[in-house]
Amino acid sequence: MRYKSILLFGAPGSGKGTQGKILGAIPGFYHSACGDVFRSLDLQSEMGRVFWEYAGKGKLVPDEFTVKLWKQYIHGMEMVNQFFPETQMLVLDGIPRNVEQAKLLEDTLDVVKVIHLQCADMGKMVERLKRRALKENRFDDANEKVIQRRLEVYEQETAPVLKYYPTEKIQKVDATMSQIRVLSDIIKTLVPLKEKMDREWEKSEAAAAMKKPPTKAALATAGVGVADE
Repeated sequence: MRYKSILLFGAPGSGKGTQGKILGAIPGFYHSACGDVFRSLDLQSEMGRVFWEYAGKGKLVPDEFTVKLWKQYIHGMEMVNQFFPETQMLVLDGIPRNVEQAKLLEDTLDVVKVIHLQCADMGKMVERLKRRALKENRFDDANEKVIQRRLEVYEQETAPVLKYYPTEKIQKVDATMSQIRVLSDIIKTLVPLKEKMDREWEKSEAAAAMKKPPTKAALATAGVGVADE
């Protein structure tokens, strides 16, 4: 099946990771961040060794490998009953990172909405990234040149993904607002989508129940005789 998905998009510092974690704590939503998938890798495993061949040299991990790894991860979460695609909406941030990844994920994701956390004043994004880097003791990331490079990479590689999806699926949200106001705007967008998903699930469950043959107990309750086996 293709997973009903919400994509969180925005430049570094736009708050997509924060909003994704909050949404993932709400019943009916499951948050998956690509960075968390990489961090969960066992570097002694085959996939882990392939990942380290690139990451260890400071190279970008190939799109095919990234998508393959993510698909294995989310399928594993489904198998161990951590993710329930029939009733949970998938919230993604960090993937797809570019148009090629979006194409590779077409057979897996049913993207119902793209939340674009945008900021007209990039100076605010730079300041936010500096504060975050200092708070998390990532002093290299507090360097303004490093931040500018990250923003340039986003504009060149990731921003074009917004043009890959239909305009009607893009919902713009002002990322410079307070976290609670950003969350409020996102929730307003997601509520009708989640309710629609729930209705579809209830209908499919009701249809499946109608196809099941009645049990002996049900027949007895209805007064229908059941022959002894």
